Parts: sequence; structure tokens; C-alpha cells
Amino acid sequence: MCVGRGIYVLPVESRFGTRAPSTIKMVEGLANQRGETIVSHGAAAANALGLTTQVPMRAVYLTSGPNRRLKLGAQVVELRHAPIWQLIFPGRAAGEVVRALAWLGPEKAAEAIRKLRSNSPHRNWRKSHRRARAYQPGWRKKFVPW
Repeated sequence: MCVGRGIYVLPVESRFGTRAPSTIKMVEGLANQRGETIVSHGAAAANALGLTTQVPMRAVYLTSGPNRRLKLGAQVVELRHAPIWQLIFPGRAAGEVVRALAWLGPEKAAEAIRKLRSNSPHRNWRKSHRRARAYQPGWRKKFVPW
């Protein structure tokens, strides 16, 4: 099954017939094969952290590679090139916080930080944020108390 130019995936066989593999497995395989960093979009990260009730309708991921759209069965997966500071800490909660705050913007970041501090069972994300400070844009450096 071809999902994009030069990108092929094996369909998954089940008792109901063949279908495309899961989006997450396809994205992880693409990242491993091409050596790119691919992480979830800030909207998905904010939803996963409980900072918003909005559920993203499209599968959008941030990547260190070029912008592209892949067709995975009936679903379109969009990969958007992102700056290095949004790609830090892939697969870790600290990275999800960075992407969620970037998506929320400076207007909503104060409330999000308060909510994360009160609700987060894992307080070690603060240590990771101190290391990430050099990569953050100006408004984040001034705003977020590292």
C-alpha cells in the first residue's frame, strides 16, 4: 500500500479483511526509516495533557523533515516542518508540555502552567524544561518560570 511518494506500508490483515496500519505505527516507522524526529502536534499534546477539551479532527504531526501529506487508507496524515525547539524531548511528557504551550500561545500559557502544576503527578518535567530553555522563543523565556 503506497501512502506517499516512495513510502509503502504493509496492510494489516484481520478477520474483517485488510486495512491500513495505525497512524502511530506508520509515523514511528517513517521516523526510524528516514532518521527524522516526528512528534505530535501542539493541539494533540494539549488535549492529551488535559489543557483543552478540543479533540483534533485531523492527524497532524511536526517533523524535522519536509512538509508532506500521506494518505493512509481513507485518512490523510499531515507532516509539518517545525523549528527545533518544538521537536525537543520526543516521546517524553516535557516535550508534550513544550508543544502544548506553543500551541496555546502566550495568552493562555499562564493558566495552562497553573493547571499543569496542580494536576501533574510527574513534577520532573520542570527539570527538563530548564535544559530546554535555550531552545525556547522569547515569549516563553520571559513567561514560563523555569
